[in-house]
Amino acid sequence: MEFLRDFFHYLNPKVIIETFLVWLGPFTYIGLFLIVFTETGLAIGFFLPGDSLLVVAGLFAAAGKLNLWIMMVTLFIAAVVGDAVGYYSGKKVGQAIFTRPKSRFFNPKHLKRAHEFYERHGGKTIILARFVPIVRTFAPIVAGAADMRYRDFFVYNVVGGFLWVTSMLLTGYFLGEAVERVFGIKLEDHIEKVVVVVVFLSILPIIHEYLKEKYKRKEEEQPEKNSTVTVNTESS
Repeated sequence: MEFLRDFFHYLNPKVIIETFLVWLGPFTYIGLFLIVFTETGLAIGFFLPGDSLLVVAGLFAAAGKLNLWIMMVTLFIAAVVGDAVGYYSGKKVGQAIFTRPKSRFFNPKHLKRAHEFYERHGGKTIILARFVPIVRTFAPIVAGAADMRYRDFFVYNVVGGFLWVTSMLLTGYFLGEAVERVFGIKLEDHIEKVVVVVVFLSILPIIHEYLKEKYKRKEEEQPEKNSTVTVNTESS
């Protein structure tokens, strides 16, 4: 139990950035690069903070502790390179990845969710998935396994990476400034609450997809039940 508590403690974006600032100093941007790269490009990185890390990094930039422009460039590159690595790993493994057994670092359920997302939205998945946790990690792998043309993937990858990184960083940056100016509250002192809100907003698309899929299955099952009742009535 204590291990889990420590594990989640060190996944807190505020703790991550503060630790990097203490231990890495000016190389903090490299640490952030590696997290964004791993979260977007490697299947084992699905549990790492993405949206919340970028928003909190924006808050730190507003407080003058990090440089906004350096982060925009660095983390944009990390997001694009990460997705490219995910794409090529999916392309290399191919369709076999969909039959890969569950392990400590791999859950087929996450891949299935990303595949359904891809089937529904096509190439636009690479852009849309940027804003959906877990799906964001597996979408490029699915695109590679589905043999999507790299030229098309590259365009979606660059556009999605730019929109995701800039929107999240700027949200944190301007939100921090606006709240302090209007309410006199420094969000930097309430980052834990900000993280909770960001995580909640991040999982809303997942909840929406789950409820929609559940409703769809219910609708499909209803005609079958009705037809069964009709057959039984006619038989009697």
